[in-house]
Amino acid sequence: MNRKLDIFVATMTGTALIVADEIVEVCEEKNIAASIKEFDNINYSCLVNQQNPILVISSTYGQGDVPDGSKSFYEKLKNNKPNLDHIEFAVFGLGDMTYKDTFAFGGKKFEELLSSLNAVKIVDSCFHDASAGTLPEEEAVIWFKEKVLTAL
Repeated sequence: MNRKLDIFVATMTGTALIVADEIVEVCEEKNIAASIKEFDNINYSCLVNQQNPILVISSTYGQGDVPDGSKSFYEKLKNNKPNLDHIEFAVFGLGDMTYKDTFAFGGKKFEELLSSLNAVKIVDSCFHDASAGTLPEEEAVIWFKEKVLTAL
């Protein structure tokens, strides 16, 4: 079986990238070819020809925003509104419940935008709470194994 997954990462401090690296390790164990792409380094139009399912891993920054390096990608995708009905996706968001009014909004904004562009959400999103005392990469791996792998 030749399964593939593209992991799109929005991060400020690198935590979302650590989560992505852990997911890649799980994918390798399951013979899934996974690649990591940082929103900072890609053009939104890559999604127009996207073949593989995608996993978005996004931290939240400031007042519930997507990370700075991801804003250009996010805004261009939002303004150009391509039809993404050919894309299956899942979202893992990072947040902190001490900011409950904007908890995990980085991930939630990507989830909402992709859904509005007709992309197909394959599992319920998972949002990690930094104030819970758990490691985001550990929570992400559990969620990925229990939910995403079966959906892929």
